[in-house]
Amino acid sequence: MRKKVTIVGAGNVGATTAHWLAAKELADIVLVDIVEGVPQGKALDLLESLPIEKSDVGVVGSNDYDLTAGSDIVVITAGFPRKPGMSRDDLVRANAEIVSAATAQIVKRSPNALLIIVTNPLDAMCEVARRVSGFPRERVLGMAGVLDSARFCTFIAMELGVSIDNVHAFVLGGHGDQMVPLPRYSTVAGIPITELLDKATIDRLVERTAKGGGEIVNLLKAGSAYYAPGRAITEMVDAILKDKHKILPCAAYLQGEYGIHNLFIGVPCRLGAKGLEQVVEIKLTAEEGAALQKSAQAVEALVKTLG
Repeated sequence: MRKKVTIVGAGNVGATTAHWLAAKELADIVLVDIVEGVPQGKALDLLESLPIEKSDVGVVGSNDYDLTAGSDIVVITAGFPRKPGMSRDDLVRANAEIVSAATAQIVKRSPNALLIIVTNPLDAMCEVARRVSGFPRERVLGMAGVLDSARFCTFIAMELGVSIDNVHAFVLGGHGDQMVPLPRYSTVAGIPITELLDKATIDRLVERTAKGGGEIVNLLKAGSAYYAPGRAITEMVDAILKDKHKILPCAAYLQGEYGIHNLFIGVPCRLGAKGLEQVVEIKLTAEEGAALQKSAQAVEALVKTLG
């Protein structure tokens, strides 16, 4: 029997995630959205593309949660989009209610599911899902670091004019302006970028990475990124469904790791069939550690607005 993945929110991020998942033939897919006809229409369109792709997965859309019963993974993308000039802080109260309601519906029908939260502000919405679901930390994760690392990789490859296949980048911390890219652990063909680029250039790339989402929002004028987020979600789903024990940067609920307690923060996570298998702790310099603590403080401030 194939696995089942539910995606809550059939907007650009949700629909693009469904596209990636179906193309990779990872699972049957349920798209859920409150707008009548939208999840059904997008699901049917995607399903009709699969004979060409030679993918046998099923794709259905719904305006309620009944078809989601028995899901192995539930991805929550639903929420108000970030608009130009809007900080992630502004989104907290607006999206907490949406994530809370979606999580409650999912728990009723898929009590053993693993949750991947994408709705912004990401780290605070993970906390909403954790509280409402009552799930252990192994089964509540946030998609952030895979996307942020991909952006950092993109800018490094562009700067050096090398194949993206040679580049590996590493990002910690909260999702958004508080992220903590780690140049020491970011490499090109195994060579740290600190050996290939001067500090001023690295600082420029780091800043562009931290503001990567906002850059796209400002270019689009309406809406936000969806191709890269959709592919990043798929990378996490792939690691879990295939029990790969793969280390990916994800938002995880820390319980003392990196000196941080009871907060979702982006860290290296080993992912397998049961979700979070291990938080991988790496040695940080004093400067990197201070930046991570500052990021954690920003996340904590967001969480406090939840009450």
